[in-house]
Amino acid sequence: MTGASDLSQTQGANFALNELRRMIASSAAGGTRKLPTERELTALLGITRHALRQALEVLETEGLIWRRQGAGTWIGSPRSNLESQINATLPGTTVEEAIETRLRVEPQLAQLAALRATSDDIARMKELNRRSIEASDPEACELWDGAFHRQIALAARNRILLSLFDVMNRIREEPFWQTTRENARTEPGVTDQVNIHHIALIEAIEARDSQRAGQAMCDHLLDVQHRWLRRLSRESLGIPALNAAPPVLPF
Repeated sequence: MTGASDLSQTQGANFALNELRRMIASSAAGGTRKLPTERELTALLGITRHALRQALEVLETEGLIWRRQGAGTWIGSPRSNLESQINATLPGTTVEEAIETRLRVEPQLAQLAALRATSDDIARMKELNRRSIEASDPEACELWDGAFHRQIALAARNRILLSLFDVMNRIREEPFWQTTRENARTEPGVTDQVNIHHIALIEAIEARDSQRAGQAMCDHLLDVQHRWLRRLSRESLGIPALNAAPPVLPF
């Protein structure tokens, strides 16, 4: 026979479960991701800690929350170990590593896009390329360029490769990458060259020529690599950048 205290605990857990569900829905809608502490929740709901923990265990099993000692209780799913490793790796990534990885992944995405892209996908590629070329500042140009390349990745319709692309694309947020790309884009003729490469990519995808699309992407990324190496060599030799203003000579 169930004792009065056991029944009270069960009722308290059910009450807590319903209240926590409402709290989670409200917090998620408002952008809040972390729940109050257990002590705060027991005081707020007027229940025992045991009843609260029963309710939290149910919510965690349902995947609505996750808990970690020292981190508290959070709405949603926990970050995976893989994501934590990625976050730890990106700040130390070099330009060489970024380009090497792109050369292994993006030509494959371009090939698949040539086989699977819809007319809407291709129209978006054209619009994103136009915005990238017409951007008035390096930051906006980089933003639209990233969106153009991601549209190709989306058109490939392969979720695993898209996830790999998104990891690579996060490198664009790193200061070293932004500085490198901004410096490279200020060289004479770079915008026109990027536009030529992008158009070649779009035309190959629109023609459903997967081999040509993969080669066009490879050519584009190799050109990026070449420009970066050329700039690095000039800097190491103390040669001014091609776009640098001439030095002011003393009279």
